[in-house]
Amino acid sequence: MTSLNDPRAFLRHLYDAAVQRALPALNTAAYLPPPPDTSGPRQGRTVVIGAGKAGGAMAAAVDALWPAHAPMSGLVVTRYDHVPPAYLARPGRIEVVQARHPVPDEAGQQAAQRIAAMVQGLTEHDLVLCLVSGGGSALLSLPAPGLTLEDKQAINRALLKSGAAIDEMNCVRKHLSAIKGGRLAALCAPARVVTLLISDVPGDAPEVIASGPTVPDASTCADALAICRRYGIALPPAALAGLESGAFETPKPGDPLFHGHQVHMLATPQQALEAAAAAARAAGVEAHILSDEMEGESRVVGQVQAALARAVARRGAPFARPCVILSGGETTVTVGHQPAPGAAPGKGGRATEFLLGCALALQGQLGVHVLAADTDGIDGVEDNAGALVTPDTLARAAALGLKPQDFLDRHDAYSFFAALGDLVVPGPTYTNVNDFRALLVS
Repeated sequence: MTSLNDPRAFLRHLYDAAVQRALPALNTAAYLPPPPDTSGPRQGRTVVIGAGKAGGAMAAAVDALWPAHAPMSGLVVTRYDHVPPAYLARPGRIEVVQARHPVPDEAGQQAAQRIAAMVQGLTEHDLVLCLVSGGGSALLSLPAPGLTLEDKQAINRALLKSGAAIDEMNCVRKHLSAIKGGRLAALCAPARVVTLLISDVPGDAPEVIASGPTVPDASTCADALAICRRYGIALPPAALAGLESGAFETPKPGDPLFHGHQVHMLATPQQALEAAAAAARAAGVEAHILSDEMEGESRVVGQVQAALARAVARRGAPFARPCVILSGGETTVTVGHQPAPGAAPGKGGRATEFLLGCALALQGQLGVHVLAADTDGIDGVEDNAGALVTPDTLARAAALGLKPQDFLDRHDAYSFFAALGDLVVPGPTYTNVNDFRALLVS
């Protein structure tokens, strides 16, 4: 890999290395518990449940690794088109169904209802394996009493447009759910629960990943209500009453229902970044990981990282050239622009909005190439994972009559990079450790 001769290929190589490190097939075996005893009079069952963008790949990994002689059944829900083709062609012992993300749909609600029914009547001799990854909040949708799926959809859309951080959004989601925030673990009682996680959140907090369906929740109804008020999220009467009265409170740390449960982290954003850094160093380029927990407005984070790259390119500080600067986390896009009547809404996600802000701030800086992409292969709801910025991005845009600031103002970064032919489109990766950003300074 000649990084300086082919910066685009080099950056894509780093992205692929990050994704590879997070694949369930490579990370599951060490964390599987032994099957329950099936030889004596107290025979135990193994039930596999779960939700998330990596759910299909996690189910395939568990099915392949679980002993053939040990009985196992289960149901996992993942995003549409996120079931690995091999498992789709030859399903195993764990059923995988598909639903909508990021706004829940009826398929996700039906899957949640089936999972809730599946874990009823278990005993202390039974084992529940819960496979959890990012996206599970939307995919495992079971509204709290008095709420409808339409209520949850409206609240979810408002949260996605508000600019709220992922932990804030999931605080609200879990308190308006009958299955998240530890409630799924309560439904499994008294069975033993082992939760396998792939983290997509800053800090890798189990209670935030997919709104923590099987782990205790320290946040409160009051916290969720304050978040809704902070971002102007309209709540239906039943939701408001449940939060104000505390009726929608979640199981807390120390609750005996979690006794004996285990939680294992299969893959994290930091591990993915370290894999990318190792790949860069193997190619002779020094790598620097800024953080795996970066949050904030996508375009602003892009401007800040552009300033850092310019400093390295111009002065060789704070890092010597050549180098690659890596970061992860979950930035946000606050949708403040309303399209003109009859105009199509802007298209794009966190990665492309980061890149457009970065490109404007770089102003064609020589020697700087940037790739940003979501590790699940999908940036927002489009078909791309992200895109690339090159030193001639703005010049090529000008030649086509494109005004980048206009695209940024209407949150239409996807269309901007599509016109340039600079989208990164790997398709679903079947894992998810959130944003990946790499700035190569040669």
